[in-house]
Amino acid sequence: MEKNMKELYRKGLYLEYFTVAYNTAEAVLAIVFGKMANSIALIGFGLDSIVESLSGFVLIWRLHKHGKISEEEEEKAERKAMKFVAATFFILGGYVLFQSLKKLVTKEIPDPSLPGIILAVVSIVVMPVLSFQKIKTGKEIKSKALVADAKETFACAMLSIALLLGLSLNYALGIWQADAIAGLIIVIFLIREGCESWEAATNP
Repeated sequence: MEKNMKELYRKGLYLEYFTVAYNTAEAVLAIVFGKMANSIALIGFGLDSIVESLSGFVLIWRLHKHGKISEEEEEKAERKAMKFVAATFFILGGYVLFQSLKKLVTKEIPDPSLPGIILAVVSIVVMPVLSFQKIKTGKEIKSKALVADAKETFACAMLSIALLLGLSLNYALGIWQADAIAGLIIVIFLIREGCESWEAATNP
């Protein structure tokens, strides 16, 4: 049983290593493509990927603590991890909200971005699979932090759909407002996930 548990924790770590690597690459590409096209939806998506990476680093730290500290200390580490992730969601949500509204008011028209569309499609494929594996592993090792992180990963998949819709409407039909509206949808996801993470951390 102990050996099996160690293997599950190792699997959790591998999932988080992949999360950090994938989201770091995704963040860089999304922000670069977003800057090139003046797309707040793409930039917001990239910022969300940065949060995912930070969350991954926190979970790696958290999982490495297993077996090295007491159960009570593990619970404290779990709550700290979730609060940190929640705080970053609120900060980025405020930024994307401001930028989205500014672009609508000042009518900053983004350029179409085919690379951004491709990036969104890849994320729609990868994120649900990764989220499912995290939820399964998190429940098996009884880690609320890993399950919460899995929900953030799934939220990233939902954000990818919003991003794809906004970029596609601008690319195919020239509806530039769709980009900023997609940014506002991303804000809703960011704030919601932040609230859920904070509530889970404060009400264990």
